[in-house]
Amino acid sequence: MFYRSERLLLRPAWPEDWRSVHAGLADEGVVRNLARAPWPYAEQDARDFCARDIPPHTPRFLIALAATAEVVGAVGYGPSDQEDDIELGYWIARAHWGHGYATEAAMGAIEIAQMAGQRCLSAGHFVDNPASGKVLRKVGFVPTGRVAQRHSLSRGGEAPCVLYRLDLGADPCLTDKAA
Repeated sequence: MFYRSERLLLRPAWPEDWRSVHAGLADEGVVRNLARAPWPYAEQDARDFCARDIPPHTPRFLIALAATAEVVGAVGYGPSDQEDDIELGYWIARAHWGHGYATEAAMGAIEIAQMAGQRCLSAGHFVDNPASGKVLRKVGFVPTGRVAQRHSLSRGGEAPCVLYRLDLGADPCLTDKAA
């Protein structure tokens, strides 16, 4: 699956993309904001990421600049702690922070989720990464009012995470059982 926005192309990762993925994630300041990426992020981690099969219900995409094809990050979905939804996640290489790519890619990913019939999305950001919260609010996510401890592989343990939800359908999202 591919998605084209004004400046970006969301596309699958191919095995030959591992160097671009590694370049973006060989930065502790990027990786520490992710739940599932290890630190240090090794070349083999990037190779494995690019070779991994993509489940159809939780796709992930590399974010490439449409004009140059340069990979600047990734966006996709993973399993959520919330009932009946999936969790949106993304990262942008440090050299490309501040250009609105995370917002544009997240908007594309949300549109893909809507086309796939997804009713709800969840997302979160570690409390020491408020820039990600700004992106989430900009694309329509609403804070749930909860902060939960979430495991971060790169941090080597749990860290407080601000939780968000986005209702995509006519039926309201189910409320979190733990709320």
